[in-house]
Amino acid sequence: MKQFNINDAKTHLSELVEDAAKGGAFVIAKSGKPMVTVIPFSPAHGAEKRIGFLKGHIAAPADFDQMGQGEIATLFEGLK
Repeated sequence: MKQFNINDAKTHLSELVEDAAKGGAFVIAKSGKPMVTVIPFSPAHGAEKRIGFLKGHIAAPADFDQMGQGEIATLFEGLK
């Protein structure tokens, strides 16, 4: 894996990022000591399909928006 000192990485950052995006990982070092590895970004498995991920696994009652109305009125309005 290629290694670049911080100053070189700063100077050529745009090119290095383009290469990394195409799969060319590299290491950024400070005084020759490896500090970080830069790898291509890849979204977490299934992250792009987050909405609706529980469909078919849970169910809400048809009157869920009416549930607890009495308790809520008591708590907020002091009704008994």
